[in-house]
Amino acid sequence: MKTYAALGLLMLAGACATGPRWANGEPPVLVKAAIETVVTSDGQVDADDPAFWADRSNPSRAVMFGTDKTDGLYVHNMDGAVRQFFPSGALNNVDLREGFKVGGKDYVLVGASADEKLGLFTYLLDPVTLETKDYGFIPTGDYEPYGFCVGKVGGTFYLIADAKSGEVRVWTIAAGEAGPVTNLVRTLRVGSQAEGCVVDDDNGNLYVGEEDVGVWLFSLNAGSSDTPVSVAKVDRMRITDDVEGLTIMRDGAHKYLLASSQGDDTYNVFRIDGAAHTYVGRFAIVDGETIDGVTATDGLDAWSGPIGQFPEGVLGFHDDQDAPLPGQQNYKMVDWRDVRSALGLPK
Repeated sequence: MKTYAALGLLMLAGACATGPRWANGEPPVLVKAAIETVVTSDGQVDADDPAFWADRSNPSRAVMFGTDKTDGLYVHNMDGAVRQFFPSGALNNVDLREGFKVGGKDYVLVGASADEKLGLFTYLLDPVTLETKDYGFIPTGDYEPYGFCVGKVGGTFYLIADAKSGEVRVWTIAAGEAGPVTNLVRTLRVGSQAEGCVVDDDNGNLYVGEEDVGVWLFSLNAGSSDTPVSVAKVDRMRITDDVEGLTIMRDGAHKYLLASSQGDDTYNVFRIDGAAHTYVGRFAIVDGETIDGVTATDGLDAWSGPIGQFPEGVLGFHDDQDAPLPGQQNYKMVDWRDVRSALGLPK
């Protein structure tokens, strides 16, 4: 149960007076969040980026990770409650991939960028117990990892971090006797500050968001060019800078790239069909009966297929203002079926 009801009404009245931030762009379809993460007892969460995992043989067994840009990494149950917390310090982006073997056992490899500490934190989620443990810190020297994502292409695991300079570094990671072993294999670049990234494991494509410019595609496959291909540009009609979170949703025979348009609180959806990326619409998340809407999203994530209470997939979003709590942030979960229906996408 939330308090500060009077403050919430004042905030809503102010929003109505000024209009939504997308008012000057292409009108988005509107959806509502189904679940939000619970605010912790210490009163403040400086949220940034979520990542989901579910047991494919029993999707009710699922968790959502969420970074805190001040304190560390949260692990949430799918009702939004806090399951675990790792006081790793300031973390920015988080991502994961399953099937990472350590000591002959399969784990889910979880990684997060720590720009202040100049490195990457790694964790292991045990798919049997749903418990997560620290795995190891990977220093990046004088390189400041800001945006971050994990990929698994052809059995090889990748950690990918980009910097405010636009430099993108790609490491392979494997399990060593004393912890994670990494090897820097590629250095890529976009023209200015980057953050969001996501790997399409199916074909080895890496998508990188250049905040004030748009979305770029690189190939991680051997022998591929280091020159990026433009996927979408900031035009202030569909995408308003900053381009922030990127994620991929697989829905049956269809695959979609989603990009957070932080400047106007909307999310662009592109259908991926081979080398083509076709814009199919955009949406915004507005107030529901008990859960507020979402504004100024940094990170987002998608889980394709059944997970928790969502039989056909879920989307997760950082919300920079968990109204009506002053200065509070959290994460919102949206049923993929609601987005698909609102955009008129094929089932």
